[in-house]
Amino acid sequence: MKKNILFIIPSLSAGGGEKSLINLLSQINYEQFNVDLFLLNHEGIFMDYLPSQVKILSLPENYKMFSKPLIDSIKDLINAGKPILALNRILFSLEIRRTKDISKREQYTWKYLSKSLDSLEKTYDVAIGFLEKTSTYYCVDKVKAQRKIGWVHIDYDKLGMDPVFDSPYFDALSSIVTVSEECANIFVKRFPTQENKVKVIYNVVSPSTIHEMANQTIESEFEKKESEFNLLTIGRLHYQKGLEMAIDACELLVENGFNIKWYVIGEGDEREKLTRLIEKKGLKNHFFLLGLKANPYPYLKQADIYVQPSRFEGKSIALDEAKILQKPIVITDFSTAKDQITHGVDGMIVNMDGQSVADGIEKLIINGEHRETLSDNLKKLKLGTEKEVEKLYQIF
Repeated sequence: MKKNILFIIPSLSAGGGEKSLINLLSQINYEQFNVDLFLLNHEGIFMDYLPSQVKILSLPENYKMFSKPLIDSIKDLINAGKPILALNRILFSLEIRRTKDISKREQYTWKYLSKSLDSLEKTYDVAIGFLEKTSTYYCVDKVKAQRKIGWVHIDYDKLGMDPVFDSPYFDALSSIVTVSEECANIFVKRFPTQENKVKVIYNVVSPSTIHEMANQTIESEFEKKESEFNLLTIGRLHYQKGLEMAIDACELLVENGFNIKWYVIGEGDEREKLTRLIEKKGLKNHFFLLGLKANPYPYLKQADIYVQPSRFEGKSIALDEAKILQKPIVITDFSTAKDQITHGVDGMIVNMDGQSVADGIEKLIINGEHRETLSDNLKKLKLGTEKEVEKLYQIF
């Protein structure tokens, strides 16, 4: 008899966690498992990549009204005879304005948002909140399941969340999955009573799929000219990703006479700020925000160097993908960097500032033999992690 599994994630719009879920779902044995998926947003660039066997659950009508812009939401809820929910919608907006930190904002607004979400009628064998915060809260508060699993994709201490808020939710979980040993160590230091629940499951990446998708056609905006060096970064336009350091590094490299084009694939709330910084530094012909790309691999294939200037990461899927396509890599020394790169062997780890990022890139541009050595070393690595799904079955 098949087990009934539920995955929960806010959306499939963009991001490493979202891509990680798509990759994981592509490896599930659907002869053994019925898989449902709960999303708060049914749009996104990864929606088309969902396996056909996955059933997307419909959204409650209350939530559809609640998620509208404030005035429209209040009108619809009042007209539907739901004044208490309308009040919660107002309190939800006030909390958003009051709480400046984005991570804490998502935590503290849950008590209002949750009022618009009914508990699911179906009982599952396993329910999985696949991202921090809302996914976990929904899993604990709104789902009936024999086992409940939370998933932590990040260095918990760097995300800025309130651990006091999260603690009772982690208490209610059967297992807590992290994506690297370092993420697990950080989590256990913060929540020592949860140590026995913590398991490490690496993000699922498939080299064969990545190589196949990398051969698709690419937009002309990224075509490489012989005299240019193409740099690529993949990630949300968010403080975490340190893109202002990338812009600073780009400015230094251009000043030093290097003919570079630096492309960023991703979208986020810092686009306007980063665009202003690019214009201020006169880099409109050198630094490009390409937005979201459902298939970033043709861009990655054509890049000369992959750069990840993050302030913190869990286990970066983009780094795994760059390694699979054997790209010379420069990353900053975030807490989990050494989980993914051995400095000087399969990439370079530099200090977390624009000058150091520029210096690392400059060394690779100048030293073609070193670039080739890094790429050759990556060819020798076994980078596929499709079998990680077996660890999840063991938790089931």
